[in-house]
Amino acid sequence: YHDYCVIGAGPSGLQAAYFLQQAGRDYVVFERSHAPGSFFALYPRHRKLISINKRYTGKSNSEFNLRHDWNSLLSHDQRLLFRRYSRDFFPDADTMVRYLEDFASLLKLRVQYNTAIIHVTLERDGQAWNGHYFLLTNQDRQNYKCSSLLVATGTWVPNVVNFPGSEYVEGYETVSINPEDFAGQTVLILGRGNSAFETAENILGVTNFIHMVSRSRVRLSWATHYVGDLRAINNGLLDTYQLKSLDGLLEGDLEDLAIVKDKKGKLHITLRFYLENRNTSAGIDSITFPQDELDNFATRAPYDRVIRCLGWKFDFSIYNRTLRMMPGKGNKKKYPQIKPSYESRGTRGLFVLGTASHSVDFRKSAGGFIHGFRYTTRAVHRLLENRHHGVPWPSTVYPVTQLTNSIIKRVNEASGLYQMFSVLADIILLRENSTAFEYLEEYPVGVLAELEMQTGRKASNGLFVIIMEYGRNFSGADKDVFYYNRAVGEAQHAWQSNFLHPVIYYYKRLPTEHEMRLQPPDWPLPRPDAVHHIVEDFLTDWTAPNAHILPLRRFLENCLSTDLRNFFAESCFLFAFTRQKLPPFCRQGYVRMQGLVGSEGLRRHAVEAGLLEDYTHTDFSGDRPPVSHEGSQDQLLRDQAIPVRPLQHLVNAKDE
Repeated sequence: YHDYCVIGAGPSGLQAAYFLQQAGRDYVVFERSHAPGSFFALYPRHRKLISINKRYTGKSNSEFNLRHDWNSLLSHDQRLLFRRYSRDFFPDADTMVRYLEDFASLLKLRVQYNTAIIHVTLERDGQAWNGHYFLLTNQDRQNYKCSSLLVATGTWVPNVVNFPGSEYVEGYETVSINPEDFAGQTVLILGRGNSAFETAENILGVTNFIHMVSRSRVRLSWATHYVGDLRAINNGLLDTYQLKSLDGLLEGDLEDLAIVKDKKGKLHITLRFYLENRNTSAGIDSITFPQDELDNFATRAPYDRVIRCLGWKFDFSIYNRTLRMMPGKGNKKKYPQIKPSYESRGTRGLFVLGTASHSVDFRKSAGGFIHGFRYTTRAVHRLLENRHHGVPWPSTVYPVTQLTNSIIKRVNEASGLYQMFSVLADIILLRENSTAFEYLEEYPVGVLAELEMQTGRKASNGLFVIIMEYGRNFSGADKDVFYYNRAVGEAQHAWQSNFLHPVIYYYKRLPTEHEMRLQPPDWPLPRPDAVHHIVEDFLTDWTAPNAHILPLRRFLENCLSTDLRNFFAESCFLFAFTRQKLPPFCRQGYVRMQGLVGSEGLRRHAVEAGLLEDYTHTDFSGDRPPVSHEGSQDQLLRDQAIPVRPLQHLVNAKDE
């Protein structure tokens, strides 16, 4: 028995194991192979990963650098950063295998190798966490029982299309990767993803020509902003197609195809309906081909080889029907159905992690890839900690005067928000009278309505949701993302920003599940009481005082009906005599005698900025000599050595 069972020791399984181990939980990871990351031992076949390994960013902030490190898993051990394993921008898959082996061994994760789970079922028990236990059986008929099941097996079953003649098709998983085996041959590739183009790229220079057929048009990742679409590193065939160097792309439903093999071993493409009424005992000469009716039919030339590169799907075969692990619908049918919390729709306590959980954000964000699911796995762990162990979602409480600073800090460095845009969000829960707030990081927005139950935190006084988004109409296979004036530079047009930028939603109360279901199409959240876009930035550096910080602060002030500016003590002193209500900064700082003692340099800077009067040449009656600034608080006030905020707050002094 274990509290938690994890199936699969790939990246997501190891990531889950790390968080469980750090929390001191009873868990075990089952891995069918003799080592972790067995998928990467075979795939990609041509061994070059398409996940970037950007070793230099010009910054030393480790959280920011993870925005551009797509291979590292999250841990406290600085030795386990992928840049220490490879210097290549697109690393070799064998390096990933070595990295995962080190991750498991250096962190002493509890992985049970050579254990293939072949059957999973339920055992009803009212005393169990979720009203049942999960019973797992391995290849040796050994049984295991656990209270919570984390499925991290990925998608590894090849997608196969059955049509007449499909027995002549070679699979991506077994086809030769030696280009010389294709020398002088004519090749047809079924599929149009990265595996198809990776295969084409490998043999592009030795074949007569390559044709590629799929039911959908090519989707370029730079146009869709989805990293699972075709990446530039593999798209050489697009050049040879558009520049008319024999290679080509075709669209068509693969299930309508048929392949006929002639006596010379050549493979001819025809359509299924031409074969339906023919005499099965007749030879190839009796078959009608499309070119018999349309003599310029595109695929009339015979092929030497046909290769299937159609991706993978989830293995549903090991789950008993009692678990109700059902495939998704439409283009998500290769994934199991799960909730936005990553819990199975059919069985409480069963969570799907990693690539197999990509149905939550398929074709929208990075949840199917290491640089995305390392954060969603952490989110699942936090949900489980609250549900089963009473550990609330981690949060930090700040005075409201730090609201602007907290948001600016996170949008400029947070990697989870950046990679899982539109899926994970920072939540700011306002305290009573808006004098303070509670900050929760990287919460799944799909379960925002369940926030109080899922996190153990209260949201009774309103909240802000900070999320990253692309422009609504900027991404798509048919979009021109390089058009003139594609970027917005002025704050007043921030809502028209196209590139990834922060968006802040304000709700006076927590949205309901009904409101979540009725949210506008392509919106990550229901309509808020107020919304603010921070204008996109070419450097993804949202620290400009006028373009970024000032509009944000004024938005927050309007939502809270308060003044969030920082003030010198002299101004607070004046407000105390002239206003009925002091700004929060004065109430929480000056009135409590908090701040820094002013120096001559600070005072001179404030005078030059027009924020303080110049008392240097003022005659103060001459009844006392100047005194040191190191005296009592009364002396400090008399000397106009005014307590101020820390030095960095003077940078934006004019604005404040």
